[in-house]
Amino acid sequence: MTKPYMFRNKPVKRKKILCLFTTVLLSFFFLIAGDIETQAEPIPTIKALEIKGNDKISTATILSKIRSTEGSVFSRDAVKEDIKNLYKIGYFEDIRIEIESYEGGVKLFFIFIEKPTVTSIDFQGNDEIETEKLRENITITAGAVSNMSLILDNVQNIISFYQSEGYWLISVVPIVRDVTEDAVALTYRIDEGPKVVIRGIEIEGNNAIPDERVMKAMKTKKRWFLSFMTGSGIYKKDQIAEDMERIRRLYHSEGYIYVAMSEPEIKLSPDRKKLYLKMSLSEGDRYNVEDIKIQGNTVYTTDELFALITISAGQIFNRTALRSDIDSIIDKYMDKGYARADVNPVININPKEKTVSITLSVTEGEIFSVGRINISGNTKTRDKVIRREMRLDEGDTFNKNLLKRSYQRLNNLNYFESVDINPIPRPEDHFIDMEIRVKEKLTGMLSFGGGYSSIDSFMIMGEISQSNLFGKGYQIKLKADHSGRRTNYNLSFRDPWFMDRPISASIGVYNDSTEYPDYDKRATGGYIGFGKEFSEYVGGRISYSIEEANITDLSEGASIIIKEQEGKRLTSSISPSIWKDTRDNYIDPSTGRRTAFYTTIAGLGGDNYFVRSVIDSVSFYPLFWKTVFSIRGRLGYATGYNDEKLPLYERFYVGGINTIRGLGFGEGGPRNENDEIIGGDLEAILNAELIFPIAKEAGLKGVFFYDYGGAFDTDNDISANDLRSTAGFGARWFSPFGPIRLEWGFNLDARKDEKSSRIEFSMGGLF
Repeated sequence: MTKPYMFRNKPVKRKKILCLFTTVLLSFFFLIAGDIETQAEPIPTIKALEIKGNDKISTATILSKIRSTEGSVFSRDAVKEDIKNLYKIGYFEDIRIEIESYEGGVKLFFIFIEKPTVTSIDFQGNDEIETEKLRENITITAGAVSNMSLILDNVQNIISFYQSEGYWLISVVPIVRDVTEDAVALTYRIDEGPKVVIRGIEIEGNNAIPDERVMKAMKTKKRWFLSFMTGSGIYKKDQIAEDMERIRRLYHSEGYIYVAMSEPEIKLSPDRKKLYLKMSLSEGDRYNVEDIKIQGNTVYTTDELFALITISAGQIFNRTALRSDIDSIIDKYMDKGYARADVNPVININPKEKTVSITLSVTEGEIFSVGRINISGNTKTRDKVIRREMRLDEGDTFNKNLLKRSYQRLNNLNYFESVDINPIPRPEDHFIDMEIRVKEKLTGMLSFGGGYSSIDSFMIMGEISQSNLFGKGYQIKLKADHSGRRTNYNLSFRDPWFMDRPISASIGVYNDSTEYPDYDKRATGGYIGFGKEFSEYVGGRISYSIEEANITDLSEGASIIIKEQEGKRLTSSISPSIWKDTRDNYIDPSTGRRTAFYTTIAGLGGDNYFVRSVIDSVSFYPLFWKTVFSIRGRLGYATGYNDEKLPLYERFYVGGINTIRGLGFGEGGPRNENDEIIGGDLEAILNAELIFPIAKEAGLKGVFFYDYGGAFDTDNDISANDLRSTAGFGARWFSPFGPIRLEWGFNLDARKDEKSSRIEFSMGGLF
């Protein structure tokens, strides 16, 4: 027989008699003790102490919890307190006290009946949630003491987890069953109920701010077709409380400082599977800024600080802007080492005039230096790999901008799921210790897959890579892919700090076979390169490569320029490059710019003699609602020298997902007299994009784009009519397998034999 809520199936009567006997015994003892005190007889000393019945918890632990010890004066108040403290441990079902005369004093006995051990934990009724998932969300395990408080706490853990998955009507009952005298089995009996999703959200009382803006501020959303990826459409109590605060902040940013909200009203559909949410609020009056003052500043002048402030007299009072202005002032102080600088806003409200007066009171503090830098969480990555990315060293003057840059660099390593840098001030020494906590992620990858690329058609691919080999930051990759027009094998190795110096070294070998429209190219080659950062954002690289290429399988009508390059040719080249990169994030940037200049000079031996150069610049500008505007420009030129022509495979072929979307391979460049695509020796490309979040939690983004440009043959006249333009939209998913792009480009001036649009797809690279 089983009974819920911790009622075990021992005879209840026996336990009641045992408790009653203990109570009577203690009462009798305390009565005698009271008589002894009344008769002014001496209070006995505890001459001996004995602990009985404790098998699961040590005697030393028990003794550490009690005041009654050998040699101490006996006190019934102390014994009562000892019993209370011992029950708090949670291990005992019953505690009994016995006392007897002993060597001129008393001997005190603590006799315990311990709670049984939980030998197993099971779940019943969990049809929709796997048992292992439930085990991950409870804190009680087999071998734990059968503690009612802990068991009931885990009931709430299970309920919370189910509610986060949409099972809002979940109920859980714990069942405890005796296995032996000292062991029990625990079962959580679950009634999941139907899955409840949010089908409607109503905002009431909002006259100044429309529903769309209010709901935009909330994380709680209605169920929609991508909810399976984002997890939205589920009612969560904690999230609703956060949403109410977000709505308040929205109104505060519009001058409504007295906005008030009531608890949301929840209504279930008759089938109890749909939930409708009603948020009611009272906006109050809107307030404007009357004036703003700054006081307490000595390091910077008032004019210098006012230059950082965006709010001004006459504007609508905006708490969000005020907070941002305060942060700007604090950041300015922190960049000079004033790590404890603070700004306290004093806001005087005039209800009659509906205005506020703001006084920013500055507390400057002292200049701080960096103390100890402590690193934790890096079970694999070595400390030096983390330390070399820090822009602050022990003893340096504290600087918030350099701290922010250190955080960016550690994230850009892509070794960690999370990075947390916590500055801990030591005011007495004017030092700030840095606590760096990282959570490592898997940096090795073994992947096989297939797919479809708009350039390569159907393809299969495989890759073995490790981007943090031996925890030293070494990067090694073996990659192979095969498609309808290309087969490639590539093995590469890179050391970002060669011989523990700030110089990168890389080496690689490859074999590549590519089918072009009028010929095939087979190439085998290798390279070695070195790079260095010249400053925080500027770096360069130089590499040497050698490649043997074989042009074969020419089409019957191939032009002279193609026929001239048939056969094997050896290219020996050197490639210097320089770049400046201020992007905040290399994987998913929202601000900053990357500008690079690449050039390849071939002719250090071999058969080919040419120079090929490209300047490439991309900028990112954050806009409203987490959208980002990006603009990229590329200009390239290549030419042969020493009486040699530019090889076909070094010419610029414009068209496709990485150049101008909506055009086929090479369609954005010149053709010969046979209408064959031959590529150009000059390219100019402009790409403009508006990138916006679709499902932030899932790493899914949308994009609208406009592409313009083309490739040209400088031996012929260049006309603006040769420039091509396309536009379109798409999606990007930062998946666990790498970045995936799906984009649909429309050819705005389609020519003969060209498609009006193309769907472009790629995996594993960024634009």
